[in-house]
Amino acid sequence: MASLTRATGRLRATRHRVAAAASAAGYGAGWSMAQRLPEPWVTRGFDAIADRASGRDARAVAQLRANLARTNPDLGDNDLTELTREAMRSYLRYWKEAFRLPRWSTAEIRSRLVASEAHRLFDPLSSGQGVVAVLGHLGNWDHAGAWVTSQGVPFTTVAERLKPESLYDRFVAYRESLGMEVLPLTGGPDVTQVLQERLRGGGLVALLADRDLSDSGMEVDLLGEPARLPAGPALLALRTGSVLLPVVSHYDREHTRLEFLPPLTTAEPRMRDGVRDLTQQWADVLGSAVRRHGRDWHMLQTVWSADRTKRDPS
Repeated sequence: MASLTRATGRLRATRHRVAAAASAAGYGAGWSMAQRLPEPWVTRGFDAIADRASGRDARAVAQLRANLARTNPDLGDNDLTELTREAMRSYLRYWKEAFRLPRWSTAEIRSRLVASEAHRLFDPLSSGQGVVAVLGHLGNWDHAGAWVTSQGVPFTTVAERLKPESLYDRFVAYRESLGMEVLPLTGGPDVTQVLQERLRGGGLVALLADRDLSDSGMEVDLLGEPARLPAGPALLALRTGSVLLPVVSHYDREHTRLEFLPPLTTAEPRMRDGVRDLTQQWADVLGSAVRRHGRDWHMLQTVWSADRTKRDPS
């Protein structure tokens, strides 16, 4: 029995390695194709991939559909199916642009993005105050980051480690080529300490915060249901006296739109209460954003507590 268990474990590990290698090869092929072919060809190809994926009963697409259903509960089945297809097209558009972005000129990076109220970002930075920019997986956050660095503003962000390591290293190198400092979420230096140092030095930290990767997030109300969101952005802002700035990215035809919203503030005297208050405020901003721009919310993972419970009954 023990030998059978070991053999089963080795087989499972081999399957994981093969799947990871295939994933890395697939991303590499997509990267190469997207950069070499004319953009209209790439767009048609990625749209076709999105349409084919949205028609399958895959877990990720089913989760996307469930997430989108919460952003607009009045949608009928046919409309929800169409919204899911549009969201998959938007998701593949993100990847198409991510693959092509390293070859865009500074002029192209700027011309393809329209920003509103950018002074909310640049004013505190110019006065020496740190800024925690908090975003969701909406539109093209890499394009948004490239636009910020094209204005002469470097920033630090955190990336989840991908498997295999070669794929993670490629994504880190890609983002660093755009002018970002990328810290690994795990297996590296103390992320919190480094981020606090950057903020106390008057720097910019940008964090995606619509999914709890640590399983230690704070429970908030998101569109009327309990959900867990990262408390890190609020905690960093309060600890360092930095501005907590919500940012929304979404697509508007051929452009990326980048909206810098009013900073989030709290009057709570206790740190924990302040973190809870700010994280709930972020949940309210996020809920409004995904209601308005659901087709551009690239969330194929669980967000709401009810869905997490279904996947892990324990």
